[in-house]
Amino acid sequence: MTDPSEELQQRLERVLLGGRRKYTRLEVAEKAGVPEERSRRLWRALGFATVPDDEVVFTDSDVEAMRTADQLVQSGLIDPSIEVSVTRALGQHLSRLAEWQVEMLWELIREQPELGRSERQVTRLVDRLLPELEQVQNFVWRRHLAAYAGRAFAAPDEQLETRTQVVGFVDMVGYTRLTRQIGEDELSRVLDAFETLATEVIADHHGRVVKMIGDEVLFVADSAADAAEIALTLTERTTADESLPAVRAGMASGRILSRFGDVYGSVVNLAARLTSVARPGTILVDRELATELADEKAYELRVRRPVTVRGYNRLRPAALRRAAEAPTGMFASSQHLAAEMMGLTEAVPSDAPAEDETEPRPRRRRRGRIR
Repeated sequence: MTDPSEELQQRLERVLLGGRRKYTRLEVAEKAGVPEERSRRLWRALGFATVPDDEVVFTDSDVEAMRTADQLVQSGLIDPSIEVSVTRALGQHLSRLAEWQVEMLWELIREQPELGRSERQVTRLVDRLLPELEQVQNFVWRRHLAAYAGRAFAAPDEQLETRTQVVGFVDMVGYTRLTRQIGEDELSRVLDAFETLATEVIADHHGRVVKMIGDEVLFVADSAADAAEIALTLTERTTADESLPAVRAGMASGRILSRFGDVYGSVVNLAARLTSVARPGTILVDRELATELADEKAYELRVRRPVTVRGYNRLRPAALRRAAEAPTGMFASSQHLAAEMMGLTEAVPSDAPAEDETEPRPRRRRRGRIR
């Protein structure tokens, strides 16, 4: 006798994959005209579990997908040397999206108990929602394509993979302690509120969310002023919202490597280090970004004493605030700021071992400070 949950799973699979399981992995490779070892690499890169060669788990849709992927490579759109990397990035992003959508579906089913009693009703619901989800996802994807294409053609001589941008981290303070004090439902609400706020603010000021990393958001912006507005607005709005923890931020400007939607390089590391030493409600910026912002009348910067963090000796940041809120003694021009910040080396790489082998230097704990 078939288990009801197994029967439901089979029904949903047929709806989602467009048919029954018919082929082994070797048969898919043969029908698609793709070498067997290459098909194995692509399957693993997509994040799917390895299956025995004689297990029938694939459908006609798998054959078509493999054939299409091969055509993209053969057409020259995707270089063979990065085929697996592209596939891996696609699999990781879509896996997270699918996980969230399934959770949303089951939440809908729990809110409608009558659906849970009928496999046919659940299958019918999924069959109805699937085209709508695909339509929305396709539109969002095309919208993002249009936005990035517009930026690429606006600066045809600029390299898209390596470019100068501002990188910023905004981190919720006391998150670890918070997780011990509240339940899962409340934690989910806090994270959702923070992610919603961060996404809205970053989009409003022409930035891009690179990723949410637990209790913090990593973003990039093309201009120093946009980055400043993102960090300041997020700080102000979380401070005003008593249901959200305070935040701290670190930002740096310079050349970054953009790869499959993520960003890499010393500028990213520097922004992360600045975040780690910022106090609650404080925004720290590196010398490059401080110099770019120094002549912006909307902001004020105060040079901080040098600090040593993992990977950098005598890092000398500046604290960013709005001009109307800044106390006296701020530096109002790029010349004054540069002279002050050049007093000490701003970010000299340390001679310590690699980052994963080096422990951060202990810092004196200030009384009443939240970490």
